[in-house]
Amino acid sequence: MKHKGPVITLLAGLAVALVLLVVNVNATKRNQGGRDGAANVAADANATTPAAQPTTPPPTTAAAAPVKATFAGDVEGGGASLAIAVNNGTAIAYLCDGKRTEAWLQGTAADGKLNLTGKNGSLQGTFGSGEAIGTVTASGRTWGFALKTVKAPSGLYRSTANVRNATVVGGWIVLASGRQVGVLNVAGEPEPAPALNIPPGTSTGTANVDGTQITAVEVDGSQL
Repeated sequence: MKHKGPVITLLAGLAVALVLLVVNVNATKRNQGGRDGAANVAADANATTPAAQPTTPPPTTAAAAPVKATFAGDVEGGGASLAIAVNNGTAIAYLCDGKRTEAWLQGTAADGKLNLTGKNGSLQGTFGSGEAIGTVTASGRTWGFALKTVKAPSGLYRSTANVRNATVVGGWIVLASGRQVGVLNVAGEPEPAPALNIPPGTSTGTANVDGTQITAVEVDGSQL
């Protein structure tokens, strides 16, 4: 009976140690499980969150290309000719019948629209794709027009000169066919313009008025 005390004490110590070992193992598993769970949650979050995509800048709007062109032809129904010179937002037009009726008009040529006015007339229309379409009014009459672009030496010409102490202003429309239509205003009185001589490769022409040679310059649409 004397040996039972130490044995019981030893067994009790072993039991306590075993319990502590089991508790430590469970705690370690719980801690490890917590870390693994957190890692798994983070991994799942990373897997389900879409990666940031590079931002594509909005497309830039290209500036409208400058337009420089001359349109010329006969108005609808004939009876007069019309030329319109467009130069990057501005425009100058000239209508004449080759006899007495004429009108110089100035205004805007923006966003494909024409809006011109003058002392005795006006013009509204559109332009683009090599054509100008609209209506023109001069001296109380209105004409429709549909003009095509023309290339030099065809186009619109103007001259301002002094002949025999009289102010002479001339306007010429040179059509694609080479036909000229013009009016010469001498001291306020209109009359048919003489033929304009335009040397090849130039943008100027000359005409003879009462024995005096005058020079006409091509109108580019920027200013008279």
